Amino acid sequence: MIKILKYGEVSNSEIFARTDSKSEVEKSVSEIIENVRLNGDKALFEYCKRFDNAELDSLTVSNEEIEEAVNSVEPEFIRILEKAAANIRKFHERQVRNSFIINDEDGIVIGQKIIPVDRAGLYVPGGTAAYPSTVLMDSIPAKIAGCGEVVIVTPPNSEGKVNPVILAAAKVAGVDKVFKVGGAQAIAALAYGTNTIPKVDKIVGPGNAYVAEAKKQVFGKVSIDMIAGPSEILIVADSKTNPAYAAADLLSQAEHDKMASAVLVTDSYELAQNVCKELEKQIPLLERREIARASIDNNGKIIVAQSLDTAIEIANEIAPEHLELCVDNPFDYLDKIRHAGSVFMGRNCPEALGDYFAGPNHTLPTSGTAKFSSPLSVDDFVKKTQYTYYTKDALSRVADDVAAFARAEGLTAHARSAVIRVAEE
Repeated sequence: MIKILKYGEVSNSEIFARTDSKSEVEKSVSEIIENVRLNGDKALFEYCKRFDNAELDSLTVSNEEIEEAVNSVEPEFIRILEKAAANIRKFHERQVRNSFIINDEDGIVIGQKIIPVDRAGLYVPGGTAAYPSTVLMDSIPAKIAGCGEVVIVTPPNSEGKVNPVILAAAKVAGVDKVFKVGGAQAIAALAYGTNTIPKVDKIVGPGNAYVAEAKKQVFGKVSIDMIAGPSEILIVADSKTNPAYAAADLLSQAEHDKMASAVLVTDSYELAQNVCKELEKQIPLLERREIARASIDNNGKIIVAQSLDTAIEIANEIAPEHLELCVDNPFDYLDKIRHAGSVFMGRNCPEALGDYFAGPNHTLPTSGTAKFSSPLSVDDFVKKTQYTYYTKDALSRVADDVAAFARAEGLTAHARSAVIRVAEE
């Protein structure tokens, strides 16, 4: 059963404790990465057989397979994918940055160019589960950014097929290529390249502990979005909140993973008790009840605070991936929220809206990293290059200042490189 904690009556370590999700996978992942780096496709075929029980003739999903998959998906679901994709595009198109140039002084031009990465690689979990939402959320910003090529890696099933809804989402999002490989080996293939899978510049997307560790180990060889931990939800709720709604929303994250964290912070002890009862009613109704049960029992918390303002302070300290404000006039509290991946406003905005449909991205910082990082966006798929131009006259006006600065740092060659250009002949 979920724990009820009274803020101020228990230690901060109980309030703010996080379950340590580290596992001893570092050595295994390191060996997988090295094998893929040295042996390329051969290693990938072996890992597909070993981990996915799939005997593959090709790692590439063909156009025929994509068309077959799209035709097998219900037209109504295709319509939903297209509508969700439109919402995601509308939101992310507002994130596009423009290059700029400044030339308001004679003989001086400075500026910044915004340049998309050449190739982005998206990891999409697969196998027994399917996440077409991840395809849309991760590929659409890359396309808006102008990436030259967007590729997906995703594990096949035992028949060597990719889940049709993943391929349908890839078609809707305009993904360029899809490859049948998952796990740490897929991350290694994207980082180093093989004969079949091209090396990418940026790897994004969620995955299990092996995928997260692989992204950590290849960072620096390529860019990554983040090291994502187990999913999290924190609900700030007042006494008017329907306990059945709050319980349902807590369970929407608890069913992800036994390590997922579901937290309610409220100023109403009565609501806390009623949500406890609702959780016990709703958990047995879930298909993934065993996972949700473990998450709620081991990582779930209900924190009773003295006020909603205190509840907001607690939320900021935890810095959750998903934050729901189930209160009257939620916009009154929005400016007080400083640390959260994505905020869901009011009583009619379940976190699931953000997972699938509303438009803001669902690839979010976890494990408190919302204190210093951001949701996946168009910014993740671009880089900035700056440039400087000075005429000789313009340089002559500042050469002495540049040289003085350089000498203050003890770098006389720097100083000379400036003054030598403007010295009298």
